[in-house]
Amino acid sequence: MNQSQAQGNQPVVQADALHRIYPISRGFLRASDRLQAVGGVSFSLQAGRTLAIVGESGCGKSTLARMVSLIEPPTSGTLHIGGVDAVAASGAERHALRQQVQLVFQNPYGSLNPRKRIGQILQAPLEINTTLTAPERAERALSMLALVGLREEHYERYPHMFSGGQRQRIAIARALMLKPALVVADEPVSALDVSIQAQILNLLSDLQRDLGLAYLFISHDLGVVRYIAHEVLVMYLGHTVEQGEKTAIFERPLHPYTQALLASTPGLAHSGSTGKRVLLKGELPSPLNPPVGCVFSTRCPHATAQCQGERPPLQTLLGRNIACFEAERLSQA
Repeated sequence: MNQSQAQGNQPVVQADALHRIYPISRGFLRASDRLQAVGGVSFSLQAGRTLAIVGESGCGKSTLARMVSLIEPPTSGTLHIGGVDAVAASGAERHALRQQVQLVFQNPYGSLNPRKRIGQILQAPLEINTTLTAPERAERALSMLALVGLREEHYERYPHMFSGGQRQRIAIARALMLKPALVVADEPVSALDVSIQAQILNLLSDLQRDLGLAYLFISHDLGVVRYIAHEVLVMYLGHTVEQGEKTAIFERPLHPYTQALLASTPGLAHSGSTGKRVLLKGELPSPLNPPVGCVFSTRCPHATAQCQGERPPLQTLLGRNIACFEAERLSQA
């Protein structure tokens, strides 16, 4: 029985109104500022599914990934992993939950200890979190190497002896050693050549099919997202602006920011209902001083007075959630 069958219809992860606010010091005897990195993001992710989080640098993607992977707690909101409240969990419960959520990082060489052999790197999670004997740990490590397409002879080698693609396979193998339900992949192929990217994406797809894994996939590359994702969540300045099934988002993006992202990606420039190229004006606002109304209003070509004064709620339209007062009008254009 794979993980998907075992968990049934219960989401692997359920996030509701997650906020993450950082206090920023302004100096001696001055009140601290508040930087809102994530401003109320919600989503649900089932086993065997991939949710891609996309947006410009600084939009809050990686902060959201750190909250879901329990590296840092949300300032407010709820997060359930496998039905367990991760925010209110005890120390022992959080330790168990961390085994269910594993990370794959952007730089495969930087995430591997150059002084350790591959066998040692793979066995480390088992030494810390299980009571398996040394032979049992070695057996699982060798089995995982084979699962990610590497050979037994690689077990005694060091990370510098591998190519970038092979090192990312090792990083993926390490993430799977504790048999997690959720893998958080933060830009896992952006440091690789395009031809190697395809191999790693195919590997991730095969592992998801065989093991029933859920992926939270962080990426700025919409071409990669179009290949790997089932659902897409578009973030801007810490907020969700559009969220839905991949097919709906790519075939007919409704939010002006989503349209601009697709228009800026080679091969996707003609996506959308109007076929018009949307160009963003100005710079991303500072998260220390976000717009009062819609967070995208300072760069949106369709912004109205209402947009500049009110924050649009997420509403359901044409099979997706969208935060835009003009969404219905734009969908008819």
